[in-house]
Amino acid sequence: MSIFKYPAKDLYSWLTERQDFLLLDVRNSKDFGRFQVESPFLFEMLNVSYFDFMEIEDECVAKVPRDKPIRIVCAKEGSAKFVAEILEKHGIDDIGYLEDGIKSWGNLLVPMLLNPDESFQLFQFIRPGKASCSYGLKYEKEMMLFDPSRNSAFYLEFARENDCKIVKTFETHLQADYISGSRVLSETAGVEFLAHGNDFGTSKISYSPVQDGETYSFPGNGPEVTVFFTPGHTPGSTSFIIDGKYFISGDSIFIQSVGRPDLGGQVDAWSDILFDTLQKIKGIDGDMIVLPGHYISWEEANSDLNFSATLNQVSNFNKDILAMDNKSDFLTFIKGNMREQPPEYATIRLINGNFEQVDNDKAEELDLGKNECAASAYAAQQ
Repeated sequence: MSIFKYPAKDLYSWLTERQDFLLLDVRNSKDFGRFQVESPFLFEMLNVSYFDFMEIEDECVAKVPRDKPIRIVCAKEGSAKFVAEILEKHGIDDIGYLEDGIKSWGNLLVPMLLNPDESFQLFQFIRPGKASCSYGLKYEKEMMLFDPSRNSAFYLEFARENDCKIVKTFETHLQADYISGSRVLSETAGVEFLAHGNDFGTSKISYSPVQDGETYSFPGNGPEVTVFFTPGHTPGSTSFIIDGKYFISGDSIFIQSVGRPDLGGQVDAWSDILFDTLQKIKGIDGDMIVLPGHYISWEEANSDLNFSATLNQVSNFNKDILAMDNKSDFLTFIKGNMREQPPEYATIRLINGNFEQVDNDKAEELDLGKNECAASAYAAQQ
């Protein structure tokens, strides 16, 4: 079998279908340690730098098994192809290398239909490389988005394939961990941009402000979207309730953690606000399906490999956090369970407020890597 190039979506399929292969990551150890391919199931992965393949070829080739397919990942594609050619020269076949490198994995979006038996369609777009989720709500010929990533072309193509038009895009908050696609969708496709003024009021973005308790609807008998103000992660953090059943929680609460209130540099004040918000969330229907903005690991996925759970389940996962009955203890927990936020987050916030613009290569660099938005004992230990 000759060397071939494969797209990120194929890698995702191989991983979730539990195919037996070796994933050979030939980036340097620092980049590999910062961000690597993850899967809901165990798989074999090996990190050997392509520089090592250049300098100590035979020793590196000896580390690669000959009894299974080899799928190579690198930063931009070229190094993976180079290593593939070395392996082929040494008699190893069935070798593929990732198209466009690790950034294509970072930008991959996997659509999952969450409610196949209803009159409307609610999609979760899983971004495995960022451990984040965006959402699409479709009814007849229209679609609303929630927290789209910068891969705006994907959402437009998805809408075209599903015979609908994107009419609104909601932001749950001013994102710090990834570059949002809402502004681009608004500017290039005429999609209405909606967000809370506490986060976007000083931005250089034309948007429609949302208010707690407001509802948005589709023509006819489509589902309603209700604004549910949940500040704390940021001052303008907002959740959205879909048809009284689904709770798009943004970064207020996740399946096995809660949002961190320190990304804006005001951890004491925002921690108190987040504490009040969590009390508010505890008061809603426990059967509501929580749809988070992020996840920590694939352990949070359900048997359908999507990220959703009832509020009762989420409350049980987070029972130690939600059991705190005063702001002082909560602040102590927050401060004790924070990882240092990545330095690029400050720049991403500026980009998402349209205060700063960067070229595509810089955007790719800033946008790469898992999110760091959760407050949990697990996060602190990493």
